[in-house]
Parts: sequence; C-alpha cells; structure tokens
Amino acid sequence: MIIASDIRIGNYVWYYDRYMQETAFLVEGILDGYIYNSGLPLSKISCEKANPLILDLYLLRKFGFIPGDPDYGEDENVYSFKYNRLNSIHVLYKAEAFQPLTDAPAGLVPYGLPIVHVHQLQNLFHAITGDELIIFE
Repeated sequence: MIIASDIRIGNYVWYYDRYMQETAFLVEGILDGYIYNSGLPLSKISCEKANPLILDLYLLRKFGFIPGDPDYGEDENVYSFKYNRLNSIHVLYKAEAFQPLTDAPAGLVPYGLPIVHVHQLQNLFHAITGDELIIFE
C-alpha cells in the first residue's frame, strides 16, 4: 500500500495485475485515494492496491546513475548523476542501502535517511533539480 501524499505525478509504483504479476506503471494523476494511469484497468487503481517500487542497483543504473571510477580516486560504491554542467547528485550504495551524499569541504558526506523506494529517489531528484528522473531504455 502506498499513501497518496507520498507520491506525485511522474513516480513509478506497482500493483498486482489480474494474473498476480507485479506490474510497474507511471503515476499520471492522483485524486480521492486513486492513482490514475491510462494503461490501468478502468484507468485507475486505489492507493491501497498500489505499492512502492523497491530501489535496487539495476534501477539506479537505469535512471542514469554511474558508479565512481577507482582509477580517478573515486569510490566505486558512490553513484552519481550529473544534472547540469557543474552539479551532480550522489548516492552511496552500502550494505543494501542507498544513502544520499552532498558535497562538503571535506568531500562527500551523508545526509538524511537512506532511500528505500524509487519514488523517494524521484522526489529527491525533483526537489533538487526541478526535473523528472526517468528510466533510460
């Protein structure tokens, strides 16, 4: 189950389809406890039947995050997404957890709680950049 206030248009979530397969979809709208997407049965599903997608390395890479290069003194467990000419978003992958990092005079330092779900990463990215984080095919 997902809470409507935790997601926004553009987030990825999933539900069990009629064949009991996990089916991911993009949120196109949210209203009165329903999530809307034109590909859903009846074009909507209740928030109680939608679930957050668990973030994993595969999805992080599909979003365009790349690991650090040890040849350049970078930590290979730190994944970065360059969103403009000067700035990047960094996430540390350690012990099955994704910890956001920020630039500081001493280097990259952790902040906030670890990211567990895809919509949390998408919402963080949107808050920082104002852009959508989408999956690259």
